[in-house]
Amino acid sequence: MSVLISGGAGFIGSTVASACLDAGITPVILDSLVTGRREFADGRGFYEGDIADGELIDRIFRENPDIEAVIHCAALIVVPDSVADPVGYYRANVTKSLDFVDHLLRNGCTRMIFSSSAAIYAAGEDLTVDEDSALDPQSPYARTKAVCEEMFADIAASQPIKVLSLRYFNPIGADPKMRTGLQHARPSHALGMIIRAYQEGVPFQITGTDYPTADGTGIRDYVHVWDLAEAHVAALRRFDSLPMSVINLGTGEGTTVRELVDVFNQVADRPVEVVEAPRRPGDVVGSYTRVERASEALGWRARYSVAEGIQHSLEWAALRESRLNL
Repeated sequence: MSVLISGGAGFIGSTVASACLDAGITPVILDSLVTGRREFADGRGFYEGDIADGELIDRIFRENPDIEAVIHCAALIVVPDSVADPVGYYRANVTKSLDFVDHLLRNGCTRMIFSSSAAIYAAGEDLTVDEDSALDPQSPYARTKAVCEEMFADIAASQPIKVLSLRYFNPIGADPKMRTGLQHARPSHALGMIIRAYQEGVPFQITGTDYPTADGTGIRDYVHVWDLAEAHVAALRRFDSLPMSVINLGTGEGTTVRELVDVFNQVADRPVEVVEAPRRPGDVVGSYTRVERASEALGWRARYSVAEGIQHSLEWAALRESRLNL
């Protein structure tokens, strides 16, 4: 079995590709390398190009007739950037995804797993959500994911394709074998910025301390990227028998930003100090998921702890420049 992974040279896509390889599934990588890294496609079938390039998609299916499914990871994902450039985000994430699914239909693809996001949820009073919770995306990035889900549902209702949206919570960590990890030196998410503060010997800024959580800081469900990757393998294995179109992927536990710093300081060889700062544009209090559907439908639960995710992130950060030939 082969699977086409769009965005397969990025952080999550490349880790999914590694999990597929380990499970005996052949990944075929499509990536424009706008944010992905060529090194992450080494030793794998790789096509450099855009998901909206119909001739390229036709060529991929012609040269790989054993592709049985597509995992669509290609997207721009930085919330503040989406606030600054909504046109670019809607074009990259929505318009090109529409072109992509059109090309898939023309090539007889009937199975697609879509990398969606928990950022589309409206958090409940207890800050937990499940797949039936209300949606209220608060940034252009999050809205692109919600629009794509609705668009794919409309298409799947009348066309010969089934789409499963996996709503990711907050990925951390790296491939435990250190094949891939975060490609960016200056990531915008909380753990990435904590690691950067640690490396530079400066305080970490907690952006927002007036949220309705136990300590006033935002809350997230930090799920190890390898757990996410294994969930994709489980979804591929069970795809045809799944009765639903949406599954949340998270640990089922919420961690505030202050708690994340505390765990980091337990793992790292020296502590990071913190300073408080205002909220960033597009930031929300956050939420964490109830995990029953993923457990029942996929036979999957997250295995790695937040501490293990931090440890793997630190290991990757120390190796990143040599792995990426920087």
